[in-house]
Amino acid sequence: MLLLQLNNMIVPFALKRYLYFRRFYFVIVDFILLMKKFLLLISLLLSQQLIKAQTNTQRWTPNYPTPVEGDYLVRNFEFQSKEVLTDMNLHYYTIGKPEKGKDGKVSNAILIMHGTTGNGGGFLNQRFAGNLFGSGQLLDATRYYIILVDAIGHGKSSKPSNGLHMRFPKYTYDDMVKAQYVLLTEHLKVDHLRLVMGTSMGGMHTWVWGYTYPDFMDALMPLASLPVEIAGRNRMIRMMAIDLIKMDPEWKGGAYTEQPKVGLTGAISSLFFMGSSALQLQKSAPTREQAEAAYARTRSSYLASLDANDFIYAFDASRFYNPAPYLEKIKAALVAINSADDEVNPPELGLMEREIKKVKDAKYILLPITDQTSGHGTHSNPLLWGEYLKALLEKTKK
Repeated sequence: MLLLQLNNMIVPFALKRYLYFRRFYFVIVDFILLMKKFLLLISLLLSQQLIKAQTNTQRWTPNYPTPVEGDYLVRNFEFQSKEVLTDMNLHYYTIGKPEKGKDGKVSNAILIMHGTTGNGGGFLNQRFAGNLFGSGQLLDATRYYIILVDAIGHGKSSKPSNGLHMRFPKYTYDDMVKAQYVLLTEHLKVDHLRLVMGTSMGGMHTWVWGYTYPDFMDALMPLASLPVEIAGRNRMIRMMAIDLIKMDPEWKGGAYTEQPKVGLTGAISSLFFMGSSALQLQKSAPTREQAEAAYARTRSSYLASLDANDFIYAFDASRFYNPAPYLEKIKAALVAINSADDEVNPPELGLMEREIKKVKDAKYILLPITDQTSGHGTHSNPLLWGEYLKALLEKTKK
């Protein structure tokens, strides 16, 4: 009987103590988990502040004179199609000041032309301008007068998205170069160019400049281009991109009020393939998750910056481009540079080797694939081709 009474007393007491310590244990565990979360949050906040501080300290400060933006309104510009635009705006940037030589002509002007869907301001970054325009650099803007033009249909120059949509004149590369010539001679009063150079579409414009105005420049440097008509896979990809936009019901014959995102996204895939590097993409996105995240960022960036009609016009502007029959007219010294991993201008076609022989004073440089080349985009990395620019400038120095 005594044992039963003791049992009835001890068991409830032990159970109460167990339940008390059990509650205390879980309180401690919850506290530890809460502290871990708190410390993790503090760690993340500190990391973000550190990254922000590093970004601020590493933020690039341009090492050249401040660019000056301007606009020139061209009246009654006639296109190759015989269409006329009553008022056509040409936007541009200049860095430095023009100087005249003993012959009375401008002696230090340099024209640099951008690629498809780009703009002149796109060169004003650390990678390009930061390695070319600074004091003591190859295109030192305290010595040279640098001109960056937004081509017709691009940037802040007149383009379909300004209001005419598909009624905008169907411009060509010849029209774009003609407009640049008008801007330089009529507005900027530049009557001679020390150097004409360009990347991608701008590289093709460089060839057109060379045979259209053969006495206007000392030197030519087309980057990431070929002096032949746009054919084969190149033309097919362009037509596929254009068709994808036009097949989207939301395109509405170009009279849309919101971008036809389905068709434009399809067209972006062509643009992405043409300008990307398999090696660099594999290095930057070696896992499925990273690749998908990179794709999402790229897609969002393009959709935020591109207009469907502008895209159609820009991709189709090369339809009549073909310098090959006119290469013998080029008088200026020329250095053409391509990279072996360029999907737009694949070296296995052998087209450059064949055509460049027609130019009196020309040299072709094919950059091998390295950890630094980035496919078609290698054209914007002067660290990889600067030595050839330096040699060209020295050769043509007067």
